[in-house]
Amino acid sequence: MPANPGALGSFIRDRRDRTTPESVGLPEGVRRRAPGLRRSELATLAGISVEYLVRIEQGRDRHPSPQVLRAIGDALRFDATAHEHLRTLAMASSGQCVGPYSSGRDVRPGARTLIEQLEPGVAVLTNRLGDLLAHTETFDLLARPLGLLGHAEPSLTAYAFLHPRAREAFPDWDLVADDLVANLYRGPNAGTSRRMIEALSPQAGPEFTDRLGRHDLPHGGVWRWRHPDAGELRFDVEELELPAADNQQILVLMPADTATAESLDAMRRRRAGALRAV
Repeated sequence: MPANPGALGSFIRDRRDRTTPESVGLPEGVRRRAPGLRRSELATLAGISVEYLVRIEQGRDRHPSPQVLRAIGDALRFDATAHEHLRTLAMASSGQCVGPYSSGRDVRPGARTLIEQLEPGVAVLTNRLGDLLAHTETFDLLARPLGLLGHAEPSLTAYAFLHPRAREAFPDWDLVADDLVANLYRGPNAGTSRRMIEALSPQAGPEFTDRLGRHDLPHGGVWRWRHPDAGELRFDVEELELPAADNQQILVLMPADTATAESLDAMRRRRAGALRAV
C-alpha cells in the first residue's frame, strides 16, 4: 500500500489551482469560478488528454510515465525542486521506494565517526522522517534544554507537532512544519513513511494532515531557534547527503550572525566548566 496514494494528484491539483493563466502564457479570458488553470488548459499545455489528467489527479492512475510527469511539470513552470518533488510523489504513490530499501534508523560506524569529526560544530544525523540518530555535543547543548532529546528515540517531526514547547522553540514554526511534512514523502521508504503518517495524523490533527495535501516545498533560508538560556539563535543549514543506501543526511547548523556564534561559544564554555567541576 502506498504511503499516500492521492499525494501525486493532490500536489498537481494544488499547483494547478495556484498557477494563473497569464503566468503560463494564456489569456486571462472570462471570469473564472475558481482561481488557477482549468484541467483542460493544463492538459493542452502538457499534451495529454483531460481524461488522463483527471485519472492522475484523482489517484486512479498511479503510474504516469516520466515523460508525462515532465510535461505536466513544465506546463506548470516547475523549477528543479518542484520537478524532483513531483517525481518523488509519483514513486511513493505507486508504492515504490524512493531510494534503496532502508529502515532509515541504522547508522553506519563511518557515519558516526563523521559526526564526531564535526565537533565542536552543531550537527545532527537524521533521516527524512525527522528521526535524530546521532549528533554532536554542541547540538545537544542546543536541543536538550528545549526538550527535543527527551525521548529514547527523538524525532524532530514528532516534537514539532506534538511537544508543547515546539512553537516557542521555533519562532518560524509554520516554515519548519512545512519542511518536515514535505520530507516525509522522500523516504526512507514508502512503508516507514506511511506508518509515520498514520501514527502522527490522529495526534497532530489538521496542522499536520492539511500540510500533507498542500505539498509546500522546502523554504530554506535561516533557521531560527529560541533557546531558554541563550535567547534567539540563527543558523544557516547545510545538508550533507550520505550514500543512497543509508537514506540519511547530516544537517550542519552554522551561526548566521556574530551574536549566535558568541552564544554558542558561551554555551560550550559553561559545559566545559561544569565537566571540570565534576
